[in-house]
Amino acid sequence: MSQSASPSAANPLVFDEQRLSIEDVLAVAHQRRACALSDAPEFVQDIEQGARFLDRLLQEDGVIYGVTTGYGDSCTTHIPRELVEQLPQHLYTFHGCGLGAELSPTAGRAVLAVRLTSLTRGYSGVSYGLLQQLTRLLQNDIVPLIPEEGSVGASGDLTPLSYVAAVLCGEREVYYKGARRKTAEVFAELDIKPLKLRPKEGLALMNGTAVMTALACLAYERTEYLTKLATRITALNTIAAQGNAHHFDERLFAVKPHPGQQQIAAWLRDDLHAGEPPRNPNRLQDRYSLRCAPHVIGVAADSLPWWRQFIENELNSANDNPIIDGAGEHVLHGGHFYGGHIAFVMDSMKNAVANIADLLDRQLAQLVDTKFNHGLPANLSGAPEARRAINHGFKAVQIGVSAWTAEALKLTMPASVFSRSTECHNQDKVSMGTIAARDCLRVLQLTEQVAAAVLLAACQGLELRQQAGTNEHSIEGGIKTTFDEIRAQHPFLAEDRALEGELRQLIARIQEQGLSLY
Repeated sequence: MSQSASPSAANPLVFDEQRLSIEDVLAVAHQRRACALSDAPEFVQDIEQGARFLDRLLQEDGVIYGVTTGYGDSCTTHIPRELVEQLPQHLYTFHGCGLGAELSPTAGRAVLAVRLTSLTRGYSGVSYGLLQQLTRLLQNDIVPLIPEEGSVGASGDLTPLSYVAAVLCGEREVYYKGARRKTAEVFAELDIKPLKLRPKEGLALMNGTAVMTALACLAYERTEYLTKLATRITALNTIAAQGNAHHFDERLFAVKPHPGQQQIAAWLRDDLHAGEPPRNPNRLQDRYSLRCAPHVIGVAADSLPWWRQFIENELNSANDNPIIDGAGEHVLHGGHFYGGHIAFVMDSMKNAVANIADLLDRQLAQLVDTKFNHGLPANLSGAPEARRAINHGFKAVQIGVSAWTAEALKLTMPASVFSRSTECHNQDKVSMGTIAARDCLRVLQLTEQVAAAVLLAACQGLELRQQAGTNEHSIEGGIKTTFDEIRAQHPFLAEDRALEGELRQLIARIQEQGLSLY
């Protein structure tokens, strides 16, 4: 994932009725592509017919949920005709109670892209002008400041998305050119006219799953990369620990045909150049953290396709309520705001990722311990004999890895089973999808920290093995590339040094997907 300072205008991502992918959202979020809104007459017509139908319905019937009634449990409250136009503003105003940290600009862009995608399905009853305003935010990189906390994941991400709605109308705050600014000031500088929400448009913006889905897109990308990184680290650790490369034999994995697991084993074979296994080997089997690495990492690898299906189906859905069928002239009340699919993806993804953290933690435990590391110095110290007594190598790093792994494992409790009845029992069963997504991102952060630390240790172990002349494996291909990339910025640990700065640097590199892998 390389990030550019300014998105390319040559090949903009066009928002229309076409299905978008996770990668499309990420391209906008990471500013790799500019974006544009389709102005094709048939598309504009499809969008506007829903808004026109609502206008006509309001004149003819006089009653529309969320237009002439209150919201949720307040649906029996009648809104006088003279107050109807003020109702959308009140919706985003009273939901302005989010707390916690704010989403990053990258996550904020993803939220805008996801919400725009959903609204372009043409079943939300919004005007084309609203879609234009959302597009303006993306085109000018005006990112709403969105607090992370306050959503139960049904009726959608009401509170966090209220910050998007308010910004469209010129209120609250945004990130703009690296600074936190008042929206009104930025709009004035750019001559952007604040939007006046039409009836139903506040509900259409807020009553959906855009925040959790956006976070799921970001989590998917990081998890996919992590499966490759954990595999390469396992290969390095196998060499450093003098492990058995034949544990990953093709014939062995042919009899347990999980394709993701098989792919992990194939990458390990390629890295380790194992060759033909002996007829009846007499060496002992490696401990599970090496021998079963494809089986652990493979769970995530095999889950990626169905995670993608769930995320992309949610991304390309109309997920607010009610659904407005402008062509057929129906108002359809349902529960498409419910984020159950995203919640399930995030709960399962954080479980799979935390297991990778645990795997790498166990590999490190072997590598630093003279009882298990086949002749390497204690704690992988690279100090000469005369100074070994006062040098401690990776001792504290292992303690840190233990802490990060424990925290990741603690967060694997599924958020989706903690539904709480709220809003006067109208929202009596909710998804907790946004909390699950936030948990997943935290588990990813912790696991990336573990991966960075174990990668440094693996390279230390490999170099110690080379110095001792006890290396049993050839160091070439991808293994050598990764080793050289690490050593270019992180020298051999010959004397104790504080590693915080290097760890942070490597974590950032991992999150930017800057290491050459498979």
